[in-house]
Amino acid sequence: RKRKKIYTTDSNHPFRKYPNMIRDFVPTAANQLWVSDITYIALTGQFCYLSLVTDAYSRKIIGYCLYPTLEKEGPLSALQMALAQWGHHSTLIHHSDRGLQYCCGDYTSMLGSNGIAISMTERGDPYENAIAERVNGILKHEFAINQRFRSFEEAEAAICKAIQTYNEQRPHSS
Repeated sequence: RKRKKIYTTDSNHPFRKYPNMIRDFVPTAANQLWVSDITYIALTGQFCYLSLVTDAYSRKIIGYCLYPTLEKEGPLSALQMALAQWGHHSTLIHHSDRGLQYCCGDYTSMLGSNGIAISMTERGDPYENAIAERVNGILKHEFAINQRFRSFEEAEAAICKAIQTYNEQRPHSS
């Protein structure tokens, strides 16, 4: 049976879209490049959305939020979690797709007020945000969060455990 495709990116909006600053960029230490993305999580009869902020060098998930809708509050909470542990000790680039959540004034203002450069995909190609897409896939397939959860709370508990295991026990190639 063919599955319905769930879209988490709407780049047809009036907000500013930023250029891709990381096309040839290779981070050499943590906190030089953060990548962000949103993926859907299936619940009985509905979906919720997992926003992730990942350090591109260490591959550690440094911010996350499971939210019931695709509204900006989910990605903003994930970004706030990442900022809380950052320490502002380095020049940082934040890279994402051109989704409404990442282009809205609240999100770009939070990045700007922290001196973080903004980079976005340009062609809507998932390969332009490959690290973030890969982390989504690892969490879904290696940590079984691609199942249908009975409740938001059950999904949230499974995701917290998966991210803790991913960050602390799973070996990373970087």
